[in-house]
Amino acid sequence: MSKPISYKRHRFPPEIIAHAVWLYLRFPLSLRLVEEMLLERGILVSYETVRRWALKFGPAYTHRLRRKAPSRHDIWHLDEVVITIAGRKYWLWRAVDQDGYVLDEIVQSRRDTKAAKRLLKRLLKKQGCPPRRIITDKLGSYAAARRQVMPEVEHGSHKGLNNRAENSHLPFRRRERARQGFRSAGGLQRFVNVFSAVRNLFVPPHSHRSARATHLHRLNAMAEWKVAANVAA
Repeated sequence: MSKPISYKRHRFPPEIIAHAVWLYLRFPLSLRLVEEMLLERGILVSYETVRRWALKFGPAYTHRLRRKAPSRHDIWHLDEVVITIAGRKYWLWRAVDQDGYVLDEIVQSRRDTKAAKRLLKRLLKKQGCPPRRIITDKLGSYAAARRQVMPEVEHGSHKGLNNRAENSHLPFRRRERARQGFRSAGGLQRFVNVFSAVRNLFVPPHSHRSARATHLHRLNAMAEWKVAANVAA
């Protein structure tokens, strides 16, 4: 793990900072709602301070979180969703595995073969190995990109098969509404990098959804979060 997080020159204790960042990233809350929730606990901090904490410490925390080990037996579900920023359309390309774990996301101004190819190349580099299969919708750019980047990998393209990727957009859409949109493509990219890493940590895999398994998963996730934030007891 990388070097511990430093909280020097911050007047609030690390536990409060880490808790505020967790609230903002984990739940579809606006900054003002996080401010109100902290106030209820006797912590007087402005929403603008919470915003600065999230920008500074969010990437640092998530950089220290463990990633799921890749496997050649994985199935990648790929999809893209349109985001309008300052009147201009962008596409957030996302890849999740068979458990709903977000593998990668990339904001692009195009929705064509070049953009799909860039996503696949990033995935191969990050995962280190190709999947057993990829599943997409009927967008022809995926098939063209797959033939160029990973021709040996099986490809299924049917809207009904790709619910895993389509459902992965829903938490982001809720957060987008709470934030009232994004100001820039770069800001969107920075946010989804952190947001998805936190969601990966706290949301249990689809194969472990019993009440006991979910409870244990969340306890372990919170313990890992505290270690990453350097506030572990």
